[in-house]
Formats: sequence, structure tokens, C-alpha cells
Amino acid sequence: MDSDELIARLARDAKPVRRLAPPWQGALAWLALAALFMAGVVAVAGLRHDLGARLGLMTEQLNLAFAAATAVLAALGAFHLARPDGDARWAWAPVAPALGWLAGMGAGCLGEIWRGGLAMGTSFECARFILGFGVPLTLSMLWMVRHAALTRPVEVAALAGLAASALAAVGLALVHHLDAAAMVLVWHGGSVVLSVWVARRWGARALAAMGPKLPSV
Repeated sequence: MDSDELIARLARDAKPVRRLAPPWQGALAWLALAALFMAGVVAVAGLRHDLGARLGLMTEQLNLAFAAATAVLAALGAFHLARPDGDARWAWAPVAPALGWLAGMGAGCLGEIWRGGLAMGTSFECARFILGFGVPLTLSMLWMVRHAALTRPVEVAALAGLAASALAAVGLALVHHLDAAAMVLVWHGGSVVLSVWVARRWGARALAAMGPKLPSV
């Protein structure tokens, strides 16, 4: 096939390309979907009985704020990096609130040690909630940014997993009673890390399956 024939074929088969929406619009749409999902979960599970007292604690307020900020900035970062011209520095956007969130959970563990020792146990409900909540939200974001399959699939998938699991941790704090800071760190934090790892490991494959395919010439 010579160049003139190739140009004629591409011109004949070309389809109109829809312009991508601004990243903030995509992130806002996904956050609205996630909020509806969370509201449904809360309606079914019910709010924890001591939520009012817990929200009166500054440490609880900060942890929830850092977790929510992590989710919002990770979502914005994913939608920015999904664009071919997206600034790669957006990958670092959720790092600061995520570190603040981790520091808050770590400070709670130190407080427990100071008061007489760590209280540990198992809470598979936490892991099931965060993974069960986070996986469908991660997949929904990957579908919204499926065009990223040709640009930065690994980074976008990891940020999608972080956004979904951080938001799941916020939802979990509203419905599940877990006072021991060490258990929060291990089960909440561990489930978030696992969710991000799974998204980073297999999210690129999901994007490749959902995303556009390069035409054969």
C-alpha cells in the first residue's frame, strides 16, 4: 500500500472524534456516582451507633478529611493522566493527604501504646467492605477513562484504585464500629493498599479490554 492509497483509506474511514471533557467534569461525575453508591450502602447498613460522638473527635475529623481528600485528588489525577496531554505531576496529587491519613492512623496506634498497649484482632468485614465497595467503583472509573489504554494505563488504574478504596474507607467509617487504632491501620490501611495493588496489577488489562484498539493498516 503506497502513501497516497493509505491517506485516501484513512480519510474515507475516518470518524468524527468527540472531544474529551475536562478532567474535573469526569472526576465530578464519578464522585457523584460514588456518593450515590455510598448512600445506598449506608441506607442498607445503617449508620454506626456512635457516629455523632466519633465525629466530635478532632482526630476522627482529620482522618475522614484526609481520606476524602485522597479520594478526590486521586480521581482528579486519574482523569488528568488519562488525557494524552495530561501533566504527569498529577500522579503525585493524592500523596500529601494520603500521608496525612496514614499519619493520623499511626498517631492513634502510638496513643494506644501510650495508654497501655495495642488492641489487635481480626476484622474481615473491613476488608470485604473496602474491596467490595472499591472494586466496582474502580471498574466504573476505568470505563470512564478507557481511552487511557493507549496512554498511561498503569498509572491511571492505580489512581482509580486509590480513589475508590479511600472513598470506601470513608463509607466504612460511617457504618462500621472499630475503635482500636491498630486494627484501623491494619485492616483499613491494608485493604486500601491491597486495592491499589490489584488495580495497578490488573487495571491496565481491564483498560486494554475496555479501551479503543489501534486500527490495522
